[in-house]
Parts: sequence; C-alpha cells; structure tokens
Amino acid sequence: QVQLLESGGGLVQAGGSLRLSCAASGGTFSSYLMGWFRQAPGKEREFVAAIGRSGVNTYYADSVKGRFTISRVNVKNTVYLQMNSLRPEDTAVYFCAATEFGVPTIRRQYPYWGQGTQVTVSS
Repeated sequence: QVQLLESGGGLVQAGGSLRLSCAASGGTFSSYLMGWFRQAPGKEREFVAAIGRSGVNTYYADSVKGRFTISRVNVKNTVYLQMNSLRPEDTAVYFCAATEFGVPTIRRQYPYWGQGTQVTVSS
C-alpha cells in the first residue's frame, strides 16, 4: 500500500507561483496513476490535475489549464504540481492521490490519499 506526503504549500500573492511535491513510499510508484485534488472551505474536493504512469498523458481541470503543470519523476517516487499565475480562488488544501487503475479525473477512483498541504493566495 502506498503512502503519500505532500509539501510545498504556503502563502503567495495573486499572480505568484508555487510548486507542490508529493513523495510516495511503500509501493511501486510507476504502477500508479497520480492525481492532485483540492478542497476549499465549505466546498467539495475537486479534481485539479492527473498524470499517467509514464508521465506522457496528463489531464487538467478547465479552471487550471494553461496555469498549472503536473509532472512526475518515477525514479524519485515523486509527483509535482507547478502552479503559476495563482488566483485567490485557487486557495484550498491540495491533496495528492494515487490509484492503480480507473478514470484519472474522478475522485472516487483514488483509494490512496495524502494529508494535504494548504495553499493560500492573497489578493
């Protein structure tokens, strides 16, 4: 069973950038589809981005397309989320998730989750 640990969150001004990292342990990282989700106060957890096992295929929510980039380095057991041109509405707790199969954009397809990292974007 894989364990996930996110890092890299923080406070940033609108228009700024952050890079989130998610380190995996306890499983064969290259066998997992990896996703990033976020949850703002009072809202449901929503899909942000996902990446296939080899890193070739990527998927993005419309709200972040062109601003966020997901990537992975399998030899480091790590997935990243580069976030540029941040907006106040990007403020949320960001979660890393892993699944061995399923539709990468659907939250309930992911059985493994990290604890989350807070991202706050000030206006």
